Amino acid sequence: MIPQYLVDFDLGRLPVITTDVIIIGSGVAGLFTAIKASEDRHVTMITKKGLMESNTRYAQGGIAAVISGEDSAESHRKDTLLAGAGLCSLESVNILVNEGPRRVQDLIDLGTDFDEENGKLALTKEGAHSHRRILHANGDATGYEIVRALSEKVAAHERIDIWSDHYVIDLITEDNECLGALVQRPDGQRVFLRGQATILCTGGAGQLYRYTTNPEVATGDGIAIAYRAGAYLRDLEFVQFHPTSLCYPGAPRFLISEAVRGEGAVLRNIKGERFMERYHELLELAPRDIVARAIVSEMVATDSTHVYLDITHEAPEKIKRRFPTIYQTCLGYGLDMTTDWIPVAPAAHYMMGGVRTGHHGETNVERLFACGEVSSTGVHGANRLASNSLSEAIVFGNRIVERVRQIEPLKRTGSNIMSTEKRDQLINQPIMERRLKLQKVMVRQVGVRRTREGLLKGLEELQRLQPIFAEELRTCEQLEFANMLTCSLLLTESALTREESRGGHYREDYPQRDDQCWRKHILRHREQGMLEEFSDDI
Repeated sequence: MIPQYLVDFDLGRLPVITTDVIIIGSGVAGLFTAIKASEDRHVTMITKKGLMESNTRYAQGGIAAVISGEDSAESHRKDTLLAGAGLCSLESVNILVNEGPRRVQDLIDLGTDFDEENGKLALTKEGAHSHRRILHANGDATGYEIVRALSEKVAAHERIDIWSDHYVIDLITEDNECLGALVQRPDGQRVFLRGQATILCTGGAGQLYRYTTNPEVATGDGIAIAYRAGAYLRDLEFVQFHPTSLCYPGAPRFLISEAVRGEGAVLRNIKGERFMERYHELLELAPRDIVARAIVSEMVATDSTHVYLDITHEAPEKIKRRFPTIYQTCLGYGLDMTTDWIPVAPAAHYMMGGVRTGHHGETNVERLFACGEVSSTGVHGANRLASNSLSEAIVFGNRIVERVRQIEPLKRTGSNIMSTEKRDQLINQPIMERRLKLQKVMVRQVGVRRTREGLLKGLEELQRLQPIFAEELRTCEQLEFANMLTCSLLLTESALTREESRGGHYREDYPQRDDQCWRKHILRHREQGMLEEFSDDI
């Protein structure tokens, strides 16, 4: 049983700090929302590392928005719905494609320097997009440029306090109202941060898997603490595995952007054969789930650990100019993109599911909001369209702030809230050992291709790790692992329940999409268990 709180506490005995808006996380969702909210509110931003450490920083491809006169919101809408495989929210997608261009202009006004060609914003094309609508910066360092620009504004803002190296343990709730957060400071002291509104911007959960493009901080914290606080989670079984992460001895699973394929790169198996024509008419630019499964199929068929990405037919100058970060990173490991085929394999990349929200980022818990990858707005459905994630974060971040401005003052103090589980001392088993065990289970049993037998085996192995919830947790690493286990258990149970294949969820024992039975969402709630919600994507 996953408890409501991970640690014992008595708010009446803890230091209390009050603010207007609490923002947990410092990716594009947190930074952009903080800037918008600080126009007339005091904001406290909590990040467990520093401002620059988030999934956004490593986003290469870009941000999707209708900029060109040859493109249209209707086209962007159709592409998004097609990729989402019948589980998108029509209204959420309409909001994204219509409000996205204005929010991109906000990023430009805040100092983001997107690439230009001939005096106009440069646009590229990525998988499953019908037009060139991907803005990028410094070639392939879009996320870094956005975070750079926004973090400079945040760091200099007089109404934004930044709590770096702080860890949010849990949200404090009373009668389904969020009062704020229980926070652990770098020295281990715990405080109650009380706020009029709390916004989760904690990113994804790629670290549930042994192989991921995500940084170390992406441990599913926001999903887990929202679940414990009583928020509904939705679509956790839909995990996007990026088809092309660097797979080379001694190198991390570095993301090789989809934009490389957008600019003409092709996939080859270890025999040198192009293979995507056997899997989809869009070839290398098919939706990510299809490309990832195609690569895994080729790896199995050829008994190999990777395939190759080949862009050697393009001009070296173009490759170096368009993909400077990828080029230099590969070069550091002895691989020259201009002359060498790059060994790649799928890796966990993005969570389509998360904390269920409305069209203004609101959850079912009063005063609690979610934005960015941690949220489930309905934009992505069963499979995210490339480069829609950054757009979603800024569009719904702006909408959250609109709703926060309508909130009445918080009256509850929370001083009488406590947790007294009387947990045991920490069992003498290294957290890193348990973490590695969890990651291996997820890769082997809950990865790109799933079966009932494998999911049941994985669930059984994960359940053996549950004693962590009865232990006395003190360090951030221990708390992180408890959150990772929470997310892994819920994800695996959801994947076991969905007996079909759709988007980022592929069951080898149920390989077909089943709209008659499964055109619906799986919800998770700590007290109500597993629920269903029908899709409005018709």
